Amino acid sequence: MRCTDIMRRLEVLAPLGFAEQWDNAGLLAGRSAKEVKSVYLAVDATDEVIADAVDAGADMLITHHPLIFSPLKSITAEHFIGRRVLKLLQADICYYAMHTNFDVMGMADAAADELRLLDRQVLEITCEDEIAKEGIGRYGRLPNVMNLSQCAAYVKEVFRLPAVRVYGEMNERIEIAAVSPGSAKSVVSSAVQTGVDVLISGDIDHHMGIDLVAQGVSVIDAGHYGLEKLFVPYMQEYCRKKMPELTVLAAEEKSPYTVV
Repeated sequence: MRCTDIMRRLEVLAPLGFAEQWDNAGLLAGRSAKEVKSVYLAVDATDEVIADAVDAGADMLITHHPLIFSPLKSITAEHFIGRRVLKLLQADICYYAMHTNFDVMGMADAAADELRLLDRQVLEITCEDEIAKEGIGRYGRLPNVMNLSQCAAYVKEVFRLPAVRVYGEMNERIEIAAVSPGSAKSVVSSAVQTGVDVLISGDIDHHMGIDLVAQGVSVIDAGHYGLEKLFVPYMQEYCRKKMPELTVLAAEEKSPYTVV
């Protein structure tokens, strides 16, 4: 398949029109006409991921987070991003990112599925027409009423996490949960307005956590990577189902940090 054919099928799943204005999703490096036989999937285009993709002989790298966010005035080996871009181009690897468009049209429901949320709704609406409302995060009823301590244990179990950070009273009754993979910053006001019992997300800082609790919303910080690692198995299944002619490779599930 050509890279452009793969892009077309990826954008059936997560159209670029659903990406936020500040985002940089899509083909970020490489030749759209390149013939692709194998793709490599990862959350981030780190040095390790790119080296593994090169060693594996991958023709295309697909990540969730874009390697290039801010405009680059030059591409040189003296800059860590430029060095990565050069390595991709030297290996003739096409590089494609699926970020906030996938958050809206894949990640949110995948996380809600893991939690088995019932009667789910969009948490932060970013796109709306006469047919549907789409956006970041989901909220709904947990499969069982539980206290905050039990909910934290449940989040650890379903997302296979070694630990989570919790803000709130551990005996607090939890029935309605919101989940927003990645950073919670953009959905804080929506979590309060919808009246959920708990927000499950990542990148919760000190002030955000205590302010949410003061407004009646408990918090479970599962980490930015802790929830968004769903991207890799989700896209493995999608690529194998929609593009069975491709060899699908994937980065090892590995947190970017260590808790000691």
